[in-house]
Amino acid sequence: MKHKLKMLAGMAVVTIASSLPANAETVSMFCSATDYELCEKAVAKWSEKTGNEVKLNRMPQNLDDAIPIYQQLFAAQSSDIDVLYIDVIWLGMFKDHLLDVTSMIPEDEVKAHFASATDAARLDGKLLAMPFYIDTGLMFYRKDLLEKYGKEPPKTWDEMTATAKEIQDAERKAGNPDMWGYAWQGRSYEGLTCDALEWIASAGGGTIISDNGEVTINSPVTEAALTRARGWIGTISPEGVLNYDEENSRTLFESGNAVFHRNWPYVWGTSQAEGGKLVGKVGVSALPLGAEGQKSSGTLGTAYLGVSKYSEKQELATDLLRYMVGFEDQKMRAIEGGYNPTVAALYEDADVLAKIPFLGMAKTAFEESVARPSAATGKNYNRISRTFYRAVHDIISGKDDVAKELADLERRLQRDVRAGE
Repeated sequence: MKHKLKMLAGMAVVTIASSLPANAETVSMFCSATDYELCEKAVAKWSEKTGNEVKLNRMPQNLDDAIPIYQQLFAAQSSDIDVLYIDVIWLGMFKDHLLDVTSMIPEDEVKAHFASATDAARLDGKLLAMPFYIDTGLMFYRKDLLEKYGKEPPKTWDEMTATAKEIQDAERKAGNPDMWGYAWQGRSYEGLTCDALEWIASAGGGTIISDNGEVTINSPVTEAALTRARGWIGTISPEGVLNYDEENSRTLFESGNAVFHRNWPYVWGTSQAEGGKLVGKVGVSALPLGAEGQKSSGTLGTAYLGVSKYSEKQELATDLLRYMVGFEDQKMRAIEGGYNPTVAALYEDADVLAKIPFLGMAKTAFEESVARPSAATGKNYNRISRTFYRAVHDIISGKDDVAKELADLERRLQRDVRAGE
């Protein structure tokens, strides 16, 4: 008991149950703080259906703070928690501690989800988690301005660059000197890894580190993509974008002073909030392509549920997981919380589309999203990402020749990969 209290210190623990039969069992589950109430509702429904109870544990507000808690649980091979909330970039880090559910979840249930989401959870030939909801990078744009100037949503990054510059300059000439063409995330942090991966992958340049651990970053495709982004600074994006995260860039867009804006799906809700400047003026699309014939390649930001390999109730825990990621619960989460489902059929569901109307437009983006190389790099991912985004920040800041910077980055990443072996 002392061990359990240490592991769950600082977390709210709620037991949810129906009228329990004599043979009822209890399983425990982690849920993030942001959707805790939705989890409470879902596990109550599952408990009612099965007659079993759930101990629901609230994770820290900052998800990174959960990593050491998970590490302690796994090091102790603790059975205290059965169902785990897993961020997509934790999959490689924790793969040795997650149950392979391949034989425990019917294949038709797995195929009901976007393949991009389930494939990211297949490591070493094992299905280690199931997608709970999905995020990916999307392009938000001023549809009123595109209509005003007779433009279509751009299909390529080059088209976006040209359209952004044309509308920005026209709007400035018309009396808005604060207008910019493109708002995005250029700060030296994980968000820049996401943005830069999108530029590179959508041009066919790979995912920084390949599935077999090879560094793929030093290529003409990557050089062209980063050179283009470097050219945005001070032309279609303010110098300040080099310090922008999601919220800074969103603020610029929602002030009415940006034509295009790359961000996560939550921006739809904030931009359409009552009283905002952009209500009815925003369009949403998949991100542009870097080259014809490629995919839009928004970075995958999916949340997963997995079962601890140390659980003493693996079958019951898997049953709870199947309900939580299934059609019924994902529909409820979409309607009541605005969470983007991974079950493809929900993108044609009238109730869901009434709540999140951009889903029909963004379906391609979710299907074609690209995963960061966390599976290939495992526990070493944070080091790899930090090396990458710091170098990208130097490149887009114009500190050195792009080709030279890429050659240096390649050597640093190769060193990091060796250090993680």
